Amino acid sequence: MTAAEWVEALELRPHPEGGHYRETYRAAASLAKNVLPERFAGPRAISTAIYFLLQDQEFSALHRIAADEIWHFHAGCPLLLHRIDTEGHYLIDRLGINPDQGELPQAVIPAGTWFGATLSDPTAFALASCTIAPGFDFADLELGNRKELLQAFPQHRMLIERLTRA
Repeated sequence: MTAAEWVEALELRPHPEGGHYRETYRAAASLAKNVLPERFAGPRAISTAIYFLLQDQEFSALHRIAADEIWHFHAGCPLLLHRIDTEGHYLIDRLGINPDQGELPQAVIPAGTWFGATLSDPTAFALASCTIAPGFDFADLELGNRKELLQAFPQHRMLIERLTRA
């Protein structure tokens, strides 16, 4: 299938960080604010899941959320998950189905980690899904500010300039 066929078949829509997505699961049960870490502003569903697709020159801009996020690869070219951890170290996960080529079908992004995604082939597409626990809430999404990230992590200038929007 093509990227456009996946977008139509899965009813994906544009995501604020880039790419296309659709929420596919939101747990009916939730966790009260008083049992969650302070970084959560209110109650959260126990877990959520989305489809996520990047195509052509799209990228997922550097952002961070308050929960752990697990990425699962489904189709297309390998997806590169770029991370700057809380210590300022750059890490990259290659999401795909060929472990002999350094790819893994699943990757975990710890809560509070700055991260973004690019395609290994900028003329292709990649379809993944993301599972988040506690569940995702747009109140927890912080898009990276280029100026602030450059001040915090000047050693990662090329990555920050590539994965933020001016």
